[in-house]
Amino acid sequence: MENLTQIFGTNVFSEEVMKQRLPKDTFKRLKRTLDLGEGLSPDVAEVVASTMKDWAVEKGATHYTHWFHPMTGKTAEKHDSFIEPTGDGRVNLEFSGKQLIQGEPDASSFPNGGLRATFEARGYTAWDATSPAFVKDGTLYIPTAFCSYSGEALDKKTPLLRSMQAVSEQAVRILKLFGDKETKKVTSTVGPEQEYFIIDKTLSQQRKDLMFTGRTLFGALPPKGQELDDHYFGSLKDRVSDFMKDLDEELWKLGISSKTKHNEVAPAQHEMAPIFSTTNIATDHNQLVMDTLVKVANRHDLTCLLHEKPFAGINGSGKHNNWSLGTDKMNLLEPGVTPHENAQFLTFLVATIAAVGKYAPLLRLSAASPGNDHRLGANEAPPAIISIFLGEQLTDIINQIKNGALTSSTKQTHMDLGVTTLPKFPKDVTDRNRTSPFAFTGNKFEFRMVGSTMSISGPNIILNTIVADILKDMADKLEKAEDFKSSLSKIIEELVQENFNVIFDGDGYDPSWVDEAEKRGLPNIKTSVEAIEIFNKPEYVALFEKFGVFTKGEVCARQEIMFEEYAKTINIEALASIQIAKKEILPAVLEYVSSVAESITNIKSVVSDADVSAQIDIVVKINNLYAEASKALAVLEKDLKKVQEIKEVGEQAKAYKFEVFEAMQALREPCDALEELVAEDFWPYPSYGDLLFRV
Repeated sequence: MENLTQIFGTNVFSEEVMKQRLPKDTFKRLKRTLDLGEGLSPDVAEVVASTMKDWAVEKGATHYTHWFHPMTGKTAEKHDSFIEPTGDGRVNLEFSGKQLIQGEPDASSFPNGGLRATFEARGYTAWDATSPAFVKDGTLYIPTAFCSYSGEALDKKTPLLRSMQAVSEQAVRILKLFGDKETKKVTSTVGPEQEYFIIDKTLSQQRKDLMFTGRTLFGALPPKGQELDDHYFGSLKDRVSDFMKDLDEELWKLGISSKTKHNEVAPAQHEMAPIFSTTNIATDHNQLVMDTLVKVANRHDLTCLLHEKPFAGINGSGKHNNWSLGTDKMNLLEPGVTPHENAQFLTFLVATIAAVGKYAPLLRLSAASPGNDHRLGANEAPPAIISIFLGEQLTDIINQIKNGALTSSTKQTHMDLGVTTLPKFPKDVTDRNRTSPFAFTGNKFEFRMVGSTMSISGPNIILNTIVADILKDMADKLEKAEDFKSSLSKIIEELVQENFNVIFDGDGYDPSWVDEAEKRGLPNIKTSVEAIEIFNKPEYVALFEKFGVFTKGEVCARQEIMFEEYAKTINIEALASIQIAKKEILPAVLEYVSSVAESITNIKSVVSDADVSAQIDIVVKINNLYAEASKALAVLEKDLKKVQEIKEVGEQAKAYKFEVFEAMQALREPCDALEELVAEDFWPYPSYGDLLFRV
C-alpha cells in the first residue's frame, strides 16, 4: 500500500482540489453555495465543469455519470463519455456547466409509488454541490438529486437535504436566543458503522438462496456457532485481512475515512466504522461502502453478505447510525464537564428526547425492512420498542429536572485496576447499553435499529425532521418570552415530564421490558408491515409538509413503495424456497433414503436375521419428515398463489408476512431436520458449517 496520507482522497474532487484549480473568485462563489446554501450561477457551473473534467481525465476518466439514490435503496448511474465529434473524424473532450448541473434519466423505470405513469418517462438529476464528485472505475461520479418532471422527489437524497435544511434553520433560531448571532448553519452529522459477513465465493455460488435473496432460506445450525464468544474482536483470518486491507485502500482513495475494522460476534461476521461526516456525505459514503465491500470481496474470491440475517440462529447485521448536531465550531450535543450548568446542551438534549418520545413510531418506521424483521428483538439487536438510554450522569440530571431541582452532575473518576504497572485512566461518566435502540454515547446518539442493507437516508430524514419540530416549538415560545432563562427552564421541565417514560437504562432484552413498556404507553410495533402502515397518518403528513420534507403525495408514494418492496422480497424468497425444496432438497432426500433402504435389502440378503432396526428407524424418521416437508411445500404453493392475487398493496404485504412467510418457516423446519439426518455427500448444497468456517 502507498502512504496513507498520500492516497487519501486522491480520487475526490475535494474542496482542497477546487481551491487549487479554480479561479479565486469562482471558488469563493462556490464556497458560498456550499457553506451558506446560496444559489449556483450558470457561469460558476461552467468554470467548475471544465475544471472538474480536466481533473477527472487526468485521473483516467473517460465518462461521467450523474450518480443518484432512487427509492430502491441502492444507487443508480448512467455513463456518458466526454467525447464530442469535431466533424473531421476526430473528437474533443467536452463537459459543460449544463451537463454538470442537470441530467435526464428515465423516471418511470424506478420505483415511484404512483407519482409517475409508465408512459411518463422524463425525470431530472440535479447536481448536489455539497457532496464532492469523485472518480471511480474510469468514470467521474457526480452526486445528484433525482426528481420527476412535475417536481416530486423520486430519490432518497432530496428529502434528506430538505430535512437537513429544516433542522439547521430551527437550531440556528435556538442558538440566536443563546446569543450566537454569527452561526448561519447547523449541520447534522453521522458516523454509520457497517456490519457484514464474508464467506467463500465458490461455496456461496452453490446456494441458490444466497444467489436470489442474499440470505439462507434453509440450513441446520453447525455444532459450533458463536457460543464461545471467540470470534468477536478475534484475530483476522489471512484471506479476510487481505480483503480488509484492499477495502480500506479503495475507501481511502474515495475520501471515506474508514477508521475501524474488526471481527463481529458471529462466525464470518465483521464490521467497519468511519469517522463522522455531514449526513449527506455520510449517506453517499455508506452507499459507496456497501458497493465497495461487494466488489472487493469478489476480487478476493469471497462473497460479502449485507443482509440483516443471512444465517438463522446466529447474530445478524445492523448499521449503527451515530447522529449529532453541530456548527463549524462546536458539537451541540457535547455535555461538557458540568452538563447540569450547560443550558444550551440541555436544550438540544431534551429536544432530541422529546422528539423521540413524541415520534417513536416514525423512528421505528425508518428501520422497517423485510430483512430487519428477522433481526430486531433477537439477542444481537435492540427490541422493536423505541426507548432512550442516557447513562447514569444524564439520567440523574433528567431526574433532577423532572423533580424541579437541578443542582449537580456526576463527576468523572479514574479507573484503578489495582496493578501499579497499569495506568490509571479517566473513566467515562456512564456505561454503554447495547440493548438500547437509541443510546446517548458521549456526544451523540446511536440509533442501533437500522438494518445493514438499508440506506441511512431514511432514519436521518426522520431524526432531522422530528428534532426540527421540537426545536421550532421551543423557539416559537422562547422568542416571545419576556424572561428567556425562566421560560427555557419551564419548557425543558415540561418536555422532560411529558417524555420521561421513553427513558430506559435497563436490559432491553429482558422479557419483562415488554410489559413495562406497555405500562409506560410506549408503542411496540413488532413487524415492518405494521410500521409502514403508520407512515401516512395525518399528523405525520402534516409534520413533513410543515418543514417541506415530503408532500402528502411523496409520503403516500413512499409508503406504497415500502409495501411493494416487502411483498416482492417475500415473494422472491417464497419462490426460491419452493424451487430449492422441490428440485434440490426433496430429490436428495429420496436418493439418500433409497440408498439406505437398498442397504437394508443387501444386508438382509447376506444375513437374513441381521438387526437392521437402526437403519429402518432412519428410514422411518426421514420418510416422516419428507412427508411433512411435502405437505408444507404444497401449503406454501397454495398460500403464495392466493396472496399473489391480492390487489391492495398494504393488505398484500401483510398477507406475505403473516401467511406466506409463516408457510416458508413451516417448510424450513422439516427440511433443516432432514439436513441433520441425510449424509453430507447427498446434501445438495454447502452447510452452515461450510459457509461460516471455510474462509
